[in-house]
Amino acid sequence: MGIADYGTFSAAADVLGTVQSNISSRVARLESELATELVDRSTGALSESGAVVVERARRVLHEVRAIASDISELHADIRGDVTLGMIGTAGRWVVPLLLESLRANFPHLTLRISEGTNSALEPRLVNGQLDLAVLAWPIVAPELTETDLFTEDLVVIAHRDHPLAREPRPLSFATIARYDVLLPLQGTPIRREIDDASRAVGVELNALVELDGLRTIASMTFDGHGPSILPATMLSPHLRATFVALEIEGIARRRVVLTARRYGFPPAPVRAIQSLLIDVVTHATNTPQGVYLPGQPVSATS
Repeated sequence: MGIADYGTFSAAADVLGTVQSNISSRVARLESELATELVDRSTGALSESGAVVVERARRVLHEVRAIASDISELHADIRGDVTLGMIGTAGRWVVPLLLESLRANFPHLTLRISEGTNSALEPRLVNGQLDLAVLAWPIVAPELTETDLFTEDLVVIAHRDHPLAREPRPLSFATIARYDVLLPLQGTPIRREIDDASRAVGVELNALVELDGLRTIASMTFDGHGPSILPATMLSPHLRATFVALEIEGIARRRVVLTARRYGFPPAPVRAIQSLLIDVVTHATNTPQGVYLPGQPVSATS
């Protein structure tokens, strides 16, 4: 797994605190036992067989760690480490709630949070590098299961002096298409929702640029490069004097879900964080503008 994670025999040896020859001999011994090449020596890349072995090994190690965690749960407070992936729009308001509740309820748990996009986090959850992830729906990998957490408005974020801010609201896609806008990358969940809604009314939007990173898109809008279509949570309260979130006609709210691996029984620390995360979101009393919890009425974004 060290070679898979760090790319070369020497890098894996450095991280694992051993010498390259030790790593090479162990890999060679395993290749001999399995009668197949696991690592391409010319490139350092895993072979197809090597990828299968690494995936299985991650699952085995995950279950071994789970044994110790579950036994400790029987005798003492839950202890252990949990790695959580989080899309940026959720992290802005969910993480503070989660950390506050974590300190109060599970002081011996260590939580590691990795922020990223669906395309970056979903494969890491599948292969065991993450224990859980908060992602935008839809989830692609069949190995994952999902639980709805909340929904959020998709809006046009523009400077208050931009012509779009003076158009009648909610904005139609025909109106938005008269301007160049910053858009998420094609193929990402949020872009699919935008394209499905615009094409349903026969409109193709004009992308000034496409990016797989909502924070970067928002930063470009706030730096004066043009309006963008983003979740409403990207417009922080301190920016509302200068920028405005404009409701879009005929677009669905974006679903945000908690995802986990479908197979296997998660260890006690993972189950604790999973339950805690659902609880803090479900009972949140001060959600950002444009965020809606299950059963909460929808109000217009302004």
